[in-house]
Amino acid sequence: MKRILKWGGIAAALLVVLFIVAGNYFYNVAVSRSEESVELYGGSETASTLVDEEEQRKLEEVLQWTEEQTFEEVEVESHDGLTLSAVLLKSQESNGKTVILAHGYKGSNEQMPGITKFYHEQGYDVLKPDARGHGKSEGGYIGYGWDDRKDYTRWVNLLIEDFGAEEVYLHGFSMGAATVLMTSGEDLPAEVKGIIADSGYTSVEEELAHQLKYLYNLPAFPLMEITSAVTKIRAGYTFSEASAVEQVKKNDLPLFIIHGDQDELVPTEMADVLYEQASGEKELWVVPGAGHTEAYTVAEEEYQKRLKAFLE
Repeated sequence: MKRILKWGGIAAALLVVLFIVAGNYFYNVAVSRSEESVELYGGSETASTLVDEEEQRKLEEVLQWTEEQTFEEVEVESHDGLTLSAVLLKSQESNGKTVILAHGYKGSNEQMPGITKFYHEQGYDVLKPDARGHGKSEGGYIGYGWDDRKDYTRWVNLLIEDFGAEEVYLHGFSMGAATVLMTSGEDLPAEVKGIIADSGYTSVEEELAHQLKYLYNLPAFPLMEITSAVTKIRAGYTFSEASAVEQVKKNDLPLFIIHGDQDELVPTEMADVLYEQASGEKELWVVPGAGHTEAYTVAEEEYQKRLKAFLE
């Protein structure tokens, strides 16, 4: 009996060590800052799979336009003392309207050139932050939108106080969509008028569990709980508390949710859940034939038309 207890204790201790090692491994892969790109299930966040000549021509034009613009570098300090970086493109005919564009996982403010051009042509000033743990912004971990929601209140205040913004809209893609959704539940200034979320997830817990299943063929329990505990210790938040669903329940701003019906990186069903749980005025557009963050490429004209209608 003593031998059984002894070996049982050893096995239990080894299992605990194994779980701790696994939790730290998945934290380093998914949460810790790294310059290496992680190949997520569902494809790339940064470009459409459409590569025909017309799409290539449009891309070259918008990249050429981007090169010709003058972006001003701006900074704010986060609530926990990080220096956060962004670029600001001022409109020559500024109308007091500004949009903050939020990029996706492992991205930067150099992305989203097409939608940047669109907003600029509508007379908007465009602010494009690097999320904490990305680009030129400081931070040793990725917040998946949770800590970033506090960062975005700082960006909003900067626009109002230093640049005279009278109307501010938040428009995010993928992790950036989750960021603006999570921000929507905060106590925001009256100048913030609306939220646009393209391909956002319901919660960090559900999105990482989705990735764990397809990338490693592993069940969420108990690895998600262990990695979440490691994240709490090393980054200060848990996966379960980082919920866009709980935040949109508190939202009272007009909300426009966009999602592709072929999205496998962030399942389309998450858009339905977010729409159902959101408070206030809301709209859902599921784009036929669009994969992850591909709606603007797949249906550019319709995207612009619907976006104009929402903004008006």
